[in-house]
Amino acid sequence: MKPVRTRFAPSPTGYLHIGGARTALFSWAYARRHGGTFILRIEDTDVARSTPEAVQAIIDGMQWLGLAHDEGPFYQMQSMERYKEVIQRMLANGSAYHCYTTREELDALRSEQEIKKEKPRYDGRWRPEVGKTLPPTPHNTPPVIRFKNPKDGIVAWDDQVKGRIEIANSELDDLIIARADGTPTYNFCVCVDDWDMGITHVIRGDDHVNNTPRQINILAALGADVPQYAHLSMILGDDGAKLSKRHGAVSVMQYDDDGFLAEAVINYLARLGWSHGDDEVFSRMQFIEWFDLDHITASAAQFNTEKLLWLNQHYMKQLPATELATKVKSRLAARGVNTDAGPDLEKSVALYVDRCNTLNLLAEAIEVFYIPTTPNPEILAQHLTEDVRPALADFTQGISSVAWETPAINALIKETVTRHGLKMPKLAMPLRVILTGQAQTPSVDAVITLIGREKVLEKLSGQIN
Repeated sequence: MKPVRTRFAPSPTGYLHIGGARTALFSWAYARRHGGTFILRIEDTDVARSTPEAVQAIIDGMQWLGLAHDEGPFYQMQSMERYKEVIQRMLANGSAYHCYTTREELDALRSEQEIKKEKPRYDGRWRPEVGKTLPPTPHNTPPVIRFKNPKDGIVAWDDQVKGRIEIANSELDDLIIARADGTPTYNFCVCVDDWDMGITHVIRGDDHVNNTPRQINILAALGADVPQYAHLSMILGDDGAKLSKRHGAVSVMQYDDDGFLAEAVINYLARLGWSHGDDEVFSRMQFIEWFDLDHITASAAQFNTEKLLWLNQHYMKQLPATELATKVKSRLAARGVNTDAGPDLEKSVALYVDRCNTLNLLAEAIEVFYIPTTPNPEILAQHLTEDVRPALADFTQGISSVAWETPAINALIKETVTRHGLKMPKLAMPLRVILTGQAQTPSVDAVITLIGREKVLEKLSGQIN
């Protein structure tokens, strides 16, 4: 068997979205699983729509996901001479030919076919055949070049996801492989690239299924080995509709901006259409070890935002506190928050990580410990009632000398509410609002410990005096 060589070949007409990222992940993982080579190829022949910014967005997205390529990036626009050389060889051996049919003639042909309810297709009028007389060559019409597709038989392949697929060659017309200005077309460039790069497995979206029989025929005409194909089904949104920007079809880098960890996104993408038993959570190395094409489902995968958020929180909780704090610190800095003057950041994130499922929400939650806060008067009045004020004053006096550790502070709270005949929430709620401006926090004794004696006394004294 040949060494495995896979490729990810995006068109740089936009950002790297979830569908493309999954294709890249599966191609990367298959190469890694088999000790093969993963190639990045930028298919930039659509000059009008391809931009350097889009190329960079694709590369940035793959770097963030950790999908390192072994070869490339290669750019199709840098291979134009190679494509033209192959086309000339095909013209010489009769597997391609010049076609002088004008746009007007093609439009008229299509209209006639539609009236007859026939499949719109090129009628082969310039196709050389034994005993056939071609029309006179026009002088002012630059020709396109068409591939001489076989007329008989079938083109078939055993798709690694969809199973056996067979297409009658009679269903395929003669594909244009070079435009009138000489530029080669997409399906042709793909074939030459896959041939030159020795690609053994093509893993791509099922929107390319219709291209596959044409590409197989071209590869056969070139005398090239035909790769194995695996066409991944589409991804649906949470609501079962085609994935759109409102439910996930955004730039991969948007997930970074929104506070997701790359490992969580990788883990989630891996489960979009592939499974390993009932395993939901697994490392990148486990995925490589387990990944195969046999367990990719042929049915559409459904994007589930709640599952992604759950996974993200899982991975946040697995991070060492130092690493999590570093990631949150950069997000707080972007919000203009300086964490140097507040409590230990590692302790802050450790206290709140169970309550937040993105880095952004975690940064937002702990921000109150590093910026001046003023309780909302209405919320404060709701919890700081007259029957609570004596207990709050008593607690403030006790907090000035208690041992500064969570168990001791917890004991002081319990002693205070018992002494004043109150239930725990009657004192805990105003403490939360005064100290953080929030009615919902982790355990109030842990919050008090985190803030520190000096600031706690300052905030509480301001409310009882």
